[in-house]
Amino acid sequence: MNSVDLTTDLQTLITGENVQLNLSVPLLVEKVLERKEGVLTSSGAVRATTGTYTGRSPKDKFIVEEASTKDKIDWGAVNQPISEAAFDRLYTKVLSYLKERDELYVFEGFAGADEKYRLPITVVNEFAWHNLFARQLFIRPEEHDKKPEEQPFTILSAPHFKADPLVDGTRSETFIIVSFEKRTILIGGTEYAGEMKKSIFSIMNYLLPEQNILPMHCSANIGEEGGTALFFGLSGTGKTTLSADPKRKLIGDDEHGWSSTGVFNIEGGCYAKCINLSEEKEPQIYNAIRFGSVLENVVVDSRTGEPDYSDTFYTENTRAAYPIDAIDNIVKPSIAAHPQTIVFLTADAFGVLPPISKLTKEQAMYHFLSGYTSKLAGTERGITTPEATFSTCFGSPFLPLPAHVYAEMLGRKIDEHGVSVFLVNTGWTGGGYGTGERMSLAYTRAMVQAAIEGELDNAEMRTDRIFGLHSPVHVPGVPDQVLDPAKTWADENEYEEKAIHLANAFKKNFKKFSNTENIEKAGGPLV
Repeated sequence: MNSVDLTTDLQTLITGENVQLNLSVPLLVEKVLERKEGVLTSSGAVRATTGTYTGRSPKDKFIVEEASTKDKIDWGAVNQPISEAAFDRLYTKVLSYLKERDELYVFEGFAGADEKYRLPITVVNEFAWHNLFARQLFIRPEEHDKKPEEQPFTILSAPHFKADPLVDGTRSETFIIVSFEKRTILIGGTEYAGEMKKSIFSIMNYLLPEQNILPMHCSANIGEEGGTALFFGLSGTGKTTLSADPKRKLIGDDEHGWSSTGVFNIEGGCYAKCINLSEEKEPQIYNAIRFGSVLENVVVDSRTGEPDYSDTFYTENTRAAYPIDAIDNIVKPSIAAHPQTIVFLTADAFGVLPPISKLTKEQAMYHFLSGYTSKLAGTERGITTPEATFSTCFGSPFLPLPAHVYAEMLGRKIDEHGVSVFLVNTGWTGGGYGTGERMSLAYTRAMVQAAIEGELDNAEMRTDRIFGLHSPVHVPGVPDQVLDPAKTWADENEYEEKAIHLANAFKKNFKKFSNTENIEKAGGPLV
């Protein structure tokens, strides 16, 4: 099968008699309820469940090994290769399966808020609620938008189609396969809607660097008088909480590109975790969940329709998907100037990293590549004590290119635009998890505010002798003792032992990177 055949077959599919093209939100909600794919909640949101798969399936993700990409992709456990022949066979099967459905739902939109760099996408869904999800998460076309000349990337999502690993070359019945040459993503065997969102992000992580644009797994906001800030961080570090600032407008909550003219949101919506969500703690997210939003795997009272955000019956990974304009305090369109401040967030459960440090360019590249945070006891089976975990560039599952490509691009942009970069530890102080206590959110907010407003640019600093980090001696609103982690511990010898243990974990993790000798030295004297 060649590209021409594939394009023709796709066109035949999306113009078939069973296709519902670009349905409005109300019509999609009607379809979801009519087909019993979900239920309506008291807020007007639709709740759907995803069966066996309540999260992504990274071990079932593949990239087709093609002539134009095979020497560019960073092949390995994250980017697993699959042959063109295997892709073509599975593509034919999925296409035949979708053609036989009584109804298909197609959404035509974009990824990338900046019109100069946006990618046209077509999403073909077996489920109406998946199409509603796509409509809310990606960028919806405006009436004045021209028909894109560029061939769209197409997602073919067939959750009830299951692969045969022995025949199809997959690892299991589930598959997420990207073909860059054929601009197609096949998804089958899983009902988890997040696979669509992250597949497009992976695509952008490949395409944008070719245009000298840095793709970033981060949230972004802007102050009343300008001043863009980026927040990188893994789950549990406070990325959503700290970027949702009533005094600053949200650009986006998860995925951005940094071009020669500034920052733009890749998406048109938000996919927020909602475990233990409350109006008091996260009012923006709570109030965004209304008619047209999608709740995923949230327990709902069958009599009242009330969601119970504290119930983990289905999973802890409960989610809410809604369009970004469901939040009042946003930048529209989702574009802003070059960032003045970058904040890397980590939740250090060992309690040894300073609560805030100002990074040099090389240190920024080092900690960007490291992407450190901690797994806590009880969060995963078998974890009884805190463990260091590292996710390259704070998004390793979505990086098709070698890591140094992204890190070097970050370093260049920091230099070009004079960006201040900070490492903020939202984890433990006065000891590790179980002994110390979680860093006060009020203190963290005060530190982040001082960093964003430039109050720390010329502040007096002390240098940590283990990690080589430069930390302010004083931050308004934060006790001076808190800023020096060693002084918060009852036993400084025990502090040093734990700090060296973490430094060694950094050092061990960094050995996997090639072409980074000059960056490795920025890890610190003992790292």
